[in-house]
Amino acid sequence: MFKNINMSLFYFTLIMGTMISISSNSWFGAWMGLEINLMSFIPLISEENSKTSTESALKYFLSQAIASSMLLFSILLINNINIQQMTEIILNSSLLLKMGAAPFHFWFPEVMEGLNWINSFVLMTWQKIAPFILTYYCINTKFIMLAIMFSIILGSIGGLNQTNMRSLIAYSSINHIGWMLSSLLISINYWIIYFSIYTMISLSIISMFMNTNIFYFNQLFTNLNINPISKFLLLCNFLSLGGLPPFTGFLPKWLIIQNLSTNFTFITIIMVIFTLLTLFFYIRISYSALTINSSMISWNKTESNSINFFTMMMNYLSTFMLILIIFFYSIF
Repeated sequence: MFKNINMSLFYFTLIMGTMISISSNSWFGAWMGLEINLMSFIPLISEENSKTSTESALKYFLSQAIASSMLLFSILLINNINIQQMTEIILNSSLLLKMGAAPFHFWFPEVMEGLNWINSFVLMTWQKIAPFILTYYCINTKFIMLAIMFSIILGSIGGLNQTNMRSLIAYSSINHIGWMLSSLLISINYWIIYFSIYTMISLSIISMFMNTNIFYFNQLFTNLNINPISKFLLLCNFLSLGGLPPFTGFLPKWLIIQNLSTNFTFITIIMVIFTLLTLFFYIRISYSALTINSSMISWNKTESNSINFFTMMMNYLSTFMLILIIFFYSIF
């Protein structure tokens, strides 16, 4: 009982810290909100009798403490006109380290490996809101373009040799961070669209993983808790996360390519090319899961457990929302 009350309190302060950061009138207030958010998330990811979660909590704390120190240092220098550009780079670097963008991504996959799926979802989505909004307030276009290229390239290449689902989702998230940073170069409205669709697809995939208790690739082939329809929807969501049309994940990338290619042609080409690598390892997983038979003996198979209604509806919505949008757009 008391544990549930404590968790509810920490989730409340987690949300409050983010709200303080994005609504603050000063950089010191934004820093204070980020610290509240950090101190609320540490107890949530530290589980009892779990060495992996404790290790992840320590790595997360150290990396975020370094980012907070850099942010506070840049705040102290922000009024010095002589080093204005250097201050902006330090400020942007601290926020990129906060969100786990490349080349400051060293902590992100390692922390993800030790978390459960709920905390992984929070780390991939909610914990990135405040750093993205603050980056938009002080964006340095040239430096952010370098971060976009590093995030797209390293996020794509890093996911090629992964067998752990959480590590794969982490590198995929780094790739999506590059796309979301590029949306900030256009408008905050495009970032909201991309982030909302990315959150919805991630929620549907992670809820399926939680229901079926999947953590590694080979469990997609041998796990009997997932029925064929659920597996098909899960793999469609993988392709949607990779940005394959006509799935929902293609919509925000389509919008960004259309609006970014006029002023940033070269970086758009790099983004498209290396996102094909991300799509490659998602297609590889989907093809293997659909074609390789289960290694279990047929007469030992039990009845597949039914997936709950919320998970099924999220999978349907996140997979086929783009088709519905095109249908209604053609009508009206």
